Amino acid sequence: MQDENIVIWLPSPLGDAVLSTPALRAIRKHFEYAKITFLAAPEVRRILSPGTFNDSWLEPSTGNPLKITATLREHRFTRAILFKNSFAAALAVFLAAIPSRTGYARDGRSLLLTDRLHAPKLPDGKFRPISMIDYYLAVASWLGATTSERGLELSVNPEDQEQLRAKLPAIFEGEGPLVILVPGGAFGPSKFWPADKFSLLADRLIDNYGATVVLSVVANELESKTAGQICNLCKHKLINLAQEQVTLGELKALFAEADLVVSNDTGPRHIAIALGRKIITIFGPNDPAWTDTGWEKEIQLIGRVHCAPCAKPNCTEPEHFCMQAVTVEMVYEAAKKLLEKSPQKIGLP
Repeated sequence: MQDENIVIWLPSPLGDAVLSTPALRAIRKHFEYAKITFLAAPEVRRILSPGTFNDSWLEPSTGNPLKITATLREHRFTRAILFKNSFAAALAVFLAAIPSRTGYARDGRSLLLTDRLHAPKLPDGKFRPISMIDYYLAVASWLGATTSERGLELSVNPEDQEQLRAKLPAIFEGEGPLVILVPGGAFGPSKFWPADKFSLLADRLIDNYGATVVLSVVANELESKTAGQICNLCKHKLINLAQEQVTLGELKALFAEADLVVSNDTGPRHIAIALGRKIITIFGPNDPAWTDTGWEKEIQLIGRVHCAPCAKPNCTEPEHFCMQAVTVEMVYEAAKKLLEKSPQKIGLP
């Protein structure tokens, strides 16, 4: 294994990339002396860096598998490990003539792989909900790695901490807890807990704990609008990241400082867990089994209604039943439990 030259093609969503870190850690330990290159989008590189699981990075400048094939050939890889599920990824490593090609046999790509895993399915043919942590760890196990460690892992660059402190000094000046609210989500608005509920929660945390509350959103139209609605409804001033230029490295540094994170079921939730934060996650349209981490400092609040989980990015019901089912009181009581008690006494559901 010392002469191995391995490329691992990482998943694109940030949340999935973070959920793959236990498998990446296991593969690094198993192929201790191999050269390991990660192939990933720039934002995935930024969220996983700095790190010790790989030796180098490749960032595809295009989604064209033929152009990626040419790049792969240049590096003469001996083994390709596909965490990305697309047909194009399997086609690229096949055309690059990489001798060993490991991944899930799905999306019509079985014949392009030399080592094929099969994700568990339900009797109706749909994929059975399992944690993506275990989904990726199964690949590491197939390769012979020890896969008993399931903990997510991220590191923060000290320079990003310093830049965050200079950019947003108010985060560090409050006497109360630092609470980060994550009211958006790349999946779609069906995962959004209502803005008026977030605003009521923020006001209660500020009134009762003197909390410094930060809204963590990306600067797209939908999430910026949501953050604006929350700020307009609050009687207290919040720190709105839709109005700040924060890098992914600085975002990690911010989350590393948080006393509590309250999040929709979206990527920043996994960042918080990987950095060891206390967190409340609000679930509605998606089955929590897909992203279960077993994190002892997480409280999950699930909108258990007749139409959930639907896995739809946009709600098609007359009302957003699943998210309305999670009340402000439920989230506040969970926050109170996490802020006032040690992890050993939390008694998580």
